[in-house]
Amino acid sequence: MRVARTPGALDRPWAGMYDPEMRLWRFAALFIALALVFAAAWAVPAQAPAASSTATKPDAARLAVNGDVDKPLSLSLADLRDLPRQTLTVENEHEKREETYQGVPLAEILKRAGVPQGSGLRGPALAIYVRAEGSDGYAAVFALAELDSSVQDSGVLVADTLDGQPIPDKLGPLRLVAPHDKRPARWVRMLGSITVVKGSK
Repeated sequence: MRVARTPGALDRPWAGMYDPEMRLWRFAALFIALALVFAAAWAVPAQAPAASSTATKPDAARLAVNGDVDKPLSLSLADLRDLPRQTLTVENEHEKREETYQGVPLAEILKRAGVPQGSGLRGPALAIYVRAEGSDGYAAVFALAELDSSVQDSGVLVADTLDGQPIPDKLGPLRLVAPHDKRPARWVRMLGSITVVKGSK
C-alpha cells in the first residue's frame, strides 16, 4: 500500500525516494534499460578483423636495393612516386598488345644507391652486374653498363602503373620492363629486389 503524503511533501521533492513503491518502479526501469542494452549488444554481428597481412596492402610493398652499393635502399611505392618518373609505351610480345608503363628508371634508383655511373663507370666497374628478382623467384641479370645512359640507352624501368592503373597482383605491384629487348624475357614481374654484384677480380 502506498504511503500517504503529508501536506508538506511537495515542499520536499526527495521525499518520494523513500517510498518503497517508487523504489520498486525505479529498480524495474533500471533492469529493463540494462536488459535492452545487452540485447542490442548481442544483436550486433561480430565484425571481421581487419586484414593485417601486408600482402593485401599494395602500399606496403617495398623494393630492396642491396649488394655492392654505398647506400642500401628499401623503397616503398610512395618513395618511388617521389622520384623522377618516365612513361614508355611498348609492344608486349606475350600479350600481343601495346602497353603503357610509368615508373622510375632503374638507373635513377642505382644512382641513389651510390652505384658508379657516367665517368665513374670504367675499369673494374665495367664488370659490375645487376640482378633483378621477383617474389616468385624469377630473376634476370643486366650488365651495369647496359643501364647507364652514357654507354647505352636501355630505358629499363621499374614500373608501378600499367595503362594508368596500379599493376595487377599477378604482375606487380612493381614490374621491371626492358623496352629494347627483342623479347620480354628479362621483364621481371612482382619485382622485389635489385642486387648489385661486383665482377670477379
